[in-house]
Amino acid sequence: PEYARSLKSPIQKPTPKVRILSILGNAEGIDVAQDQQLLEQLPNADLHFLTEPKAQDLNQQLWQPGWDILFFAGHSSSEAKGIIHLNQHESLTVDQLKYGVRTAIEHGLKLAIFNSCDGLGLARDLADLYLPQVIVMRESVPDRVAQEFLKNFLTAFSQGESLYLSVRQAREQLQALEAEFPCATWLPVICQNPAELPPCWKDWHTKPRKSIQLPTREELQTVGFASLAIAACLFGVRWFGGLQSLELAAFDHLMRSRPTEERDRRLLIVNVTQADIDAASNQARRSNESLSDRTLTSLLEKIEQHNPVAIGLDLYRDAPDTDQKLRDRLGKSDRMIAICKRPDSDQDLTGIRALPEIPQTRLGFSDVLTDADRVIRRQLLFVSPSATTLACATPYSFSTQLAFRYLYSKQITPAFTPETNLRFNNTILQRLPNRSSGYQSIDARGNQILLNYRATPGAPDTIASQVTVSQVLNGEVNPDSIQNRIVLIGLAVPARGDYWATPYGSENDRKIPGVLIHAHKVSQILSAVLDRRPLLQSWSTELEVLWIVGWSLIGGALAWRFRSWLFLGLAIVLAIGTLIVLCLVLLVQGAWVPLVPSVLGLGMTTGAVALQLRFAPIASTFRTLKSHEHP
Repeated sequence: PEYARSLKSPIQKPTPKVRILSILGNAEGIDVAQDQQLLEQLPNADLHFLTEPKAQDLNQQLWQPGWDILFFAGHSSSEAKGIIHLNQHESLTVDQLKYGVRTAIEHGLKLAIFNSCDGLGLARDLADLYLPQVIVMRESVPDRVAQEFLKNFLTAFSQGESLYLSVRQAREQLQALEAEFPCATWLPVICQNPAELPPCWKDWHTKPRKSIQLPTREELQTVGFASLAIAACLFGVRWFGGLQSLELAAFDHLMRSRPTEERDRRLLIVNVTQADIDAASNQARRSNESLSDRTLTSLLEKIEQHNPVAIGLDLYRDAPDTDQKLRDRLGKSDRMIAICKRPDSDQDLTGIRALPEIPQTRLGFSDVLTDADRVIRRQLLFVSPSATTLACATPYSFSTQLAFRYLYSKQITPAFTPETNLRFNNTILQRLPNRSSGYQSIDARGNQILLNYRATPGAPDTIASQVTVSQVLNGEVNPDSIQNRIVLIGLAVPARGDYWATPYGSENDRKIPGVLIHAHKVSQILSAVLDRRPLLQSWSTELEVLWIVGWSLIGGALAWRFRSWLFLGLAIVLAIGTLIVLCLVLLVQGAWVPLVPSVLGLGMTTGAVALQLRFAPIASTFRTLKSHEHP
């Protein structure tokens, strides 16, 4: 009837495990080893056993801090005082352990379990010390009943049930034994200190930290072998060009996904439209020309009045001009760069000659490099002098000549590295090798680089400001948009055929005129030299190998880590998304890295490792069963 909370030392944080002091007393005629086995099966338990200890040993352990449960199995009795029999020679009352027990309660002892006979006297004496909870047996208890109760109670309590519910369930489960042991369900009893809160097993220990799961040797071998084997297969297919079309399509997608840039204000495009051609229809002109001599002369006069750095004439005029004024202007103007076309062994055996009035130093070939899908992704800067022809004797491209003129005005002169790469101060235009990222089999003759289209809004149509011939002739163009700029003049008439596919689209309505292609080429060189805009380059073969193998290993690691198909699918989607973003970021910085082989390596390795790890145990079991079959 009298109770109070026991004095406790400062609150201790829960330990990683529940600490149990287990006393296995005098075992004459009973099997306490079974009790020990039941205790050893408890989860998150730190057990300390005292087998038939001496009183001094027990007392010393009670003074050790941190015990959560005191357990006793053996013989006990309730006479004037509750008594426990430690061994065949020593018995103790609670009074003889009073100071040790009280200290243990102060240090956190919460529960005492006496899985022994006649324990009500023990419970009464421990209540005087304000122990929170005591479980005892009312009367003498058969060994089998005691062990069955302990097993059922510990199972329920350690799995999260409350103390009261655990004891009740364990008592009720003893009903099956009452035919042999009458009143078995009546024996266990809880003595509760009303001033204490009911305990829970999980409150007595901290949640154990999950240990880092490491793969087994067999799993490492599975992941490593699958990753290397799949990466090797991909390299083989890639080497023979099997992935080139996919890689170029992925490259185009990344090019279209780049952040936007400003227009290049160093350029002005003068488009020769169908309306400009029709306006000059009453003037004499040759059948293969778009503008008459007189109109072209007036256009050049208007432009040169405003002092441009260079004028690029992207119009074929392969016969002498009949207009003397035009001939004089073309021959004497040091700003004028004209075009010619080199012979093509497949389509054009002769090429297109340049105007005879234009010296070779102001000529540039207009040839473009297209891939198998007719998309322009590369830029030809120059060819060796030995590769020039009579029809087009210049070794430099049209865009390179225009860039030279502009950089000359900035006191920047070109030079060549020992590897014959074009260099402007610290900027080197590294030539494209035969095998370069997505390109695995191309004709890399001449000095080629990847064309890094300027990602202007609406690209590639909006590379620079654009006007028409009529606007220039009518004085509708601001002189400031011409002064100190490169002016490119070219056809913008789809019916004339000078329209090209780019990474932004190969449909007819997405193709752009050749003059805009040249504008992008000129802009790339100027931006790289003057603005430090990255040039597109590929990694070395060694780096590409490491990149693809690395993503294959990531796929294998994901398959090992996530055994649920749902989580594995989500992880693959996240990994592929990360890979695409990384490739885009690297492309913006100027590195074209393998995307398609990496995605394939990631996905294929994930699938291969996932199937191997999931079905290997089944196959192993099947082999084991087969090995045990009788003939």
